[in-house]
Amino acid sequence: MSRKSDRKRVRKELVATYELFNINRTKLENLLHRVFSTAKLDIEVKNRFGKPSVPREWFLVPFHAIDTAVDRLKDRSLVNYVYDPDIAQLKLRKAN
Repeated sequence: MSRKSDRKRVRKELVATYELFNINRTKLENLLHRVFSTAKLDIEVKNRFGKPSVPREWFLVPFHAIDTAVDRLKDRSLVNYVYDPDIAQLKLRKAN
């Protein structure tokens, strides 16, 4: 049995798209990582060479929370929020 036949086929499906304009992609990515850090998936997978890899950009977040985050991006208030996995939604972050 070849190595290729051992791999499972994964069905991919596009579930949503968003259009955002005039946003620095690096800052956006950093902000999304901070907001959703509590929902980061803790998993180790093997890459195509069989070496263990820990994905840093996989999050377990419901679509409604993503929709809310996009709305907060548009009104520029997302910096004031964090994702709370216990209630599965964004909440205002505590002042430092």
